[in-house]
Amino acid sequence: MQLIGMLDSPYVRRVAVSLHVLQQPFEHQSLSVFSTFDQFHRINPVVKAPTLVTGNGTVLMDSTLILQWIEAQAPASQLTPSVPAQRLHDLRLTGLALAACEKAVQTVYEHRLRPAEKRHAPWLERVGGQLDAAFAALEADIARTPLAAEQDALTHGSIAAAVAWSFTQLLLPGRVDAATHRHLAAFTDAAERLPAFLACPQT
Repeated sequence: MQLIGMLDSPYVRRVAVSLHVLQQPFEHQSLSVFSTFDQFHRINPVVKAPTLVTGNGTVLMDSTLILQWIEAQAPASQLTPSVPAQRLHDLRLTGLALAACEKAVQTVYEHRLRPAEKRHAPWLERVGGQLDAAFAALEADIARTPLAAEQDALTHGSIAAAVAWSFTQLLLPGRVDAATHRHLAAFTDAAERLPAFLACPQT
C-alpha cells in the first residue's frame, strides 16, 4: 500500500496518522501536486492528494474515502466509535475539521497562487468567516466533550481536529487565536506528542 502526497497537506497527514494508529503498513511517497506534478500524474492522472495505491494497484482518492477502505482492512482496531451518540458526535467533529481544512487551504492558495492585484477581497472575507465558524464550533464542542489525547482513544474526528489546527497554525500563523480556542489548542499540543503524529511530521 502506497500513500502519495506531502505531509504538509492536512488531508494527506490525516490519512498517514490514521494508518499509524490502525497499524497498517504503508509506503509514503512525498510527491507534490505542484513541484512533482508529472511524477504524480504518472501514478494518478487526476493528481489529487492524498492518493492511495492499494495492494492490487487500485488508485483511491479523497481522504474520507481512503479511510473508509483502510478501516475495513483493520477490523481489530477502529477509529469510528461504536456507540451511536458518540459516532454522531465524531462525525460532527470530522465535518467541522475538514471544513476548517478546506477554508484554510483556500486562503493559503488565494494568497500564494493568485497575484495580489487579482485577489478578491469579498471572497477572502467569506472564506475567513467560514474558517472562523468551523474552529469556533470545534472549540465549543471540545469544551463540552473533552477529547482524550491517547493513541488508543483517537478517532476520525479527533485526528482531523488536531491536523486541522496544526495545519492552520503552520500555514496561517496568528490567523486563529489559540487563546480563544484553548481546548482545541491544548488537545492538539498533546496529540502532536503521540507516536502516530510524531511519525508524520507536517514539516
